[in-house]
Amino acid sequence: MKPAPSTTRTPTGTPTKSASESSAPKTTPAKRPKSGTPVRVSVPSLGISARVLGIRARGGALIPPSNPRLVGWWSEGARPGATRGSAIITGHTVHNGGGAFDDLEQLRAGDTVTVTTGKGAIKYSVVGVAVYRKGALAKQAARLFDQGVSGRLVLVTCEDWDGSKYLSNAVVIAKPVG
Repeated sequence: MKPAPSTTRTPTGTPTKSASESSAPKTTPAKRPKSGTPVRVSVPSLGISARVLGIRARGGALIPPSNPRLVGWWSEGARPGATRGSAIITGHTVHNGGGAFDDLEQLRAGDTVTVTTGKGAIKYSVVGVAVYRKGALAKQAARLFDQGVSGRLVLVTCEDWDGSKYLSNAVVIAKPVG
């Protein structure tokens, strides 16, 4: 039997031919922007455009800036655009609206996130969105926030308001485009 041609699937599930099957002329891949300190994160599909401030972990937790319209980048982790590590950006959800990351859990595979640094804009494509109960997030933290993986972006916010506190966290994983 002749093996079937190899295909891969895009985040939207559309089959694509492998590079050896493509009849399109070969082009040089786009240069990846240099890593840098983030100053803004934008998510067009959700209408998000938020300024980014550097933050540090306190007691093992990342606490976003107190202003709910700002987001925080974990400055002890990877920078956006780095070839290794998870660049982690966290922001508030406000149960009655007004938080930078209010609707983060509504992102879908293929949605675009742009992080602007002092060295340019870096486009990412969402590859996964999950909501974790607080205890489950703690158990998955090493995997989700891994600094040894290929460069990626991780967005985090609270979710599941019960009237007095948030019970879960929404986590978005995105890979650089290009």
